[in-house]
Amino acid sequence: MSFKVTLLPSGREFSVESGETVLDAAIREGIGLPYGCRSGRCGTCTAILAQGEVEYPDGPPEALEHEPEDRCLPCVAHPHSDLVLEAREVESLEQIEVRVLPARVQGIDHLAHDVVRLWLKLPDTQRLQFRAGQYIDFVLDEASPRPMLFIGGGTGLAPLKSQIEHAFHKGIERPMTLYWGVRSQRDLYLPDLPEQWAREHANFRYVPVLSEPDADWTGRTGFVHEAVLADIDDLAAHDFYMAGPPVMVKAALDALHSASVPDAQIHYDSFEYAAAKGK
Repeated sequence: MSFKVTLLPSGREFSVESGETVLDAAIREGIGLPYGCRSGRCGTCTAILAQGEVEYPDGPPEALEHEPEDRCLPCVAHPHSDLVLEAREVESLEQIEVRVLPARVQGIDHLAHDVVRLWLKLPDTQRLQFRAGQYIDFVLDEASPRPMLFIGGGTGLAPLKSQIEHAFHKGIERPMTLYWGVRSQRDLYLPDLPEQWAREHANFRYVPVLSEPDADWTGRTGFVHEAVLADIDDLAAHDFYMAGPPVMVKAALDALHSASVPDAQIHYDSFEYAAAKGK
């Protein structure tokens, strides 16, 4: 048995087959709904259930614990009737086919005590399509006139690095500030790179923040999102790109929402564990 899902405000419709989640069906139909963990933990896919009923076979999802009763999580929700959902849709600038490619580990760099960089080589006949940031809608809004704030926690620097280098390559001249939060100096696994960016690009500023600073540290301390709040008066005048541990992303999101920053100006990748394949 299948049920129909109608998305607002677009009016797009698709069917969900028995055993499918709403998100699985949307992906099958080529409809871009935002998502992250696909296990009900991160809340990235949260939508408003305007009409209909859903069920959660594995129990109430964690991300809905403090949400209003009319919210649902398409990544784990199974329809119990036809649905009308108010959901943000993601439109990609280009279609990138999902493929599984073989790769050989060509090199391993130990960047820090707990961070390595892998160099992967694809077959000569294969090409990997890629957009900086990449994760669903976690890509730069190149048409925006607003300054950009990048907030990274730990290895959350990785996708932000990609986006920042893309902005440099495209010649984007809007102000960009990177706040990178780690525990101690040894966790700054590419310490020279952001400093090089700041020297070479007048529109770029770098602010490292340590939560457990070394005795000789003279820079910013505390939680990285709190450094942003202390520095920026008009948060709603900026675009935000965030990546890192769920607790950091959640704290930053709460602060931005409290400051009335529109969702369209907030892009993030919360490093949740994905659901096991087949679940």
